[in-house]
Amino acid sequence: MANDQEKEAAARASLRFIQDGQVVGLGTGSTAAYFIKLLGEQVKQGMRIRGIPTSDRSRDLAMSQGIPLTTLDECQDIAVTVDGADEVDPQLRLIKGGGGAMLREKIVASATKQMIVVADASKRVERLGKFPLPVEVIKFAKALIAKRISALGAQVNLRRNSDGSPYITDENNHILDCRFGEIRDADQLGRQLSEMPGVVEHGLFIGMASVALLARGSEIIELRR
Repeated sequence: MANDQEKEAAARASLRFIQDGQVVGLGTGSTAAYFIKLLGEQVKQGMRIRGIPTSDRSRDLAMSQGIPLTTLDECQDIAVTVDGADEVDPQLRLIKGGGGAMLREKIVASATKQMIVVADASKRVERLGKFPLPVEVIKFAKALIAKRISALGAQVNLRRNSDGSPYITDENNHILDCRFGEIRDADQLGRQLSEMPGVVEHGLFIGMASVALLARGSEIIELRR
């Protein structure tokens, strides 16, 4: 319960970055869901924004809250994106993708002037890597990519649903969850993964987040890059 309250507190703190008339990126995950619901309350009170969701789940939630939506086809410039993270380091480098949406999340983040990360303080780490790094791959290449990532020193597992079937992303790909332990050079690892044919995207978000709002109890810790 305390964790949920912290997530909601972090999401609420991000509302001050949203201004009337903006296009807003809507993240995915439990903390981002609080933000979408709180933003829906602002819309009901008269705020005029348009949202670009980063997943089918976030799209459905936003629609249920009455938030007007647009797409990257119609708008390629996003003022602010509010999204969660699985890990945040002191340089605001992130691991994302625990919710399986890092491909669309990274695309939206790349088109965003200001990315605000919201999370509870447990997501703050000195060095990335305790959380397994998600890597989205095309189905055809999953075994080959798993072998190549294993050669980099990771324990690699295909993400599966509760019934044992492979997890399928919104873009119809698979996810490999890769346990590296502490990642000593996130920039280099990001480049290595991006260069592998068959890798669609990875969960290292480097140089994208502007602000992190991390809730610990009733306190909001604000980190800036």
